[in-house]
Amino acid sequence: MPAVNVVHAADVEPRRSPSSGLTVRSTLGNGTGFDALQQAVLECAPGEQATVSVPGDVEETLFVIHGEGEIELRGQTHPLAPDVGVYLPPAATATLHNTGSEPLRLVAVRVPDPSPGPPTPANVQRLEEQPVEQATTEREFRIVADPRTGLRSATHFVGYIPAERAPDHFHTYDEVIYVIEGTGTMQAGSFSEEVAAGSCIQLPARTVHCLSKSGEEPMRIVAVFRPAGSPAAAFYPDGTPAYQSNQDPLQGRS
Repeated sequence: MPAVNVVHAADVEPRRSPSSGLTVRSTLGNGTGFDALQQAVLECAPGEQATVSVPGDVEETLFVIHGEGEIELRGQTHPLAPDVGVYLPPAATATLHNTGSEPLRLVAVRVPDPSPGPPTPANVQRLEEQPVEQATTEREFRIVADPRTGLRSATHFVGYIPAERAPDHFHTYDEVIYVIEGTGTMQAGSFSEEVAAGSCIQLPARTVHCLSKSGEEPMRIVAVFRPAGSPAAAFYPDGTPAYQSNQDPLQGRS
């Protein structure tokens, strides 16, 4: 049974992929006893070009956390900057170009054994163009990708953690989280660890937990969970829905 875990990306030994040209830090997944999702931090050096190749038995999401560049998908070029998300279907290939003077850094999550269905073309989404939605305890989120935009098996979102601590709760999905900015604490039973920008959290389904904010600066996370649904679908330890929309997480969304 997988357990909640926190890995700090800076502590993970980077490896250079000769086939892709990327520097890769494998943060969560098989190496941490979590086979539901695989998370890594990818880096493309200034002035360089790299290839992202998705195996035929996974879907992949990318989210830019630092730097500037371009991504080429199916012969079309799209700009990359912080808060841009990319969906890559099984067997897709994309080319990254770092056009800036600093590393182009992305959080990548692979979703093994995707749900059956016709493949959807790769696509790019800008976070600022997605609506803000509400969750428990004044928490907010924006969806980057989900089944409506082609990600068949999961939901990719950015969450905003306010100062008020949420009650302990659980989700019915498996989740991997990357802290974009801010500081806080991840608690789950006797487990407690401080997190900050670059912290990576694996959260197995039905784990009673709370991710709380500390300090004055905003706290933002980018996460992927499966199966797909709403980030607001949380439940108190006794099984009571923590948010009204939990009865039908996708109802009313278009």
